[in-house]
Amino acid sequence: MGRFTIGQLSRRTGVNIETIRYFEKVRLIASPPRTEGGHRIYDDDHLRALSFIRRARELGFTPEEVRGILTLGGPTNACCDEVRDIASRHLETVRSKMADLARLEGLLASTIDRCTGDHVPRCAVIDMIERAPTQ
Repeated sequence: MGRFTIGQLSRRTGVNIETIRYFEKVRLIASPPRTEGGHRIYDDDHLRALSFIRRARELGFTPEEVRGILTLGGPTNACCDEVRDIASRHLETVRSKMADLARLEGLLASTIDRCTGDHVPRCAVIDMIERAPTQ
């Protein structure tokens, strides 16, 4: 089993040292044992958990979704049916965002097509932005 300092763990996982400390503080990862001098000593379980968290966040899972998967047992013990439920809800969110982005892409493309591009004070893009509904 590996033993890592926080710097080594950070380099191996690509997770910032301050982020690792934050994940410990909010109990997303287990607090590691410390040496007599007070230095944290991480192991392979920390390495796997941090790599999992980083990758899940890259895939757009929210901190709450990641916590939910970790609560179910994380990458080593979570049952597929329960993780599938979380992933299915995440997929719905992703698809909704994609639909929103497709609408935005269409709006921008059609507006840019109407824009003359001339050096004049009247601009279709400015008009579209000013007309955009506020929420």
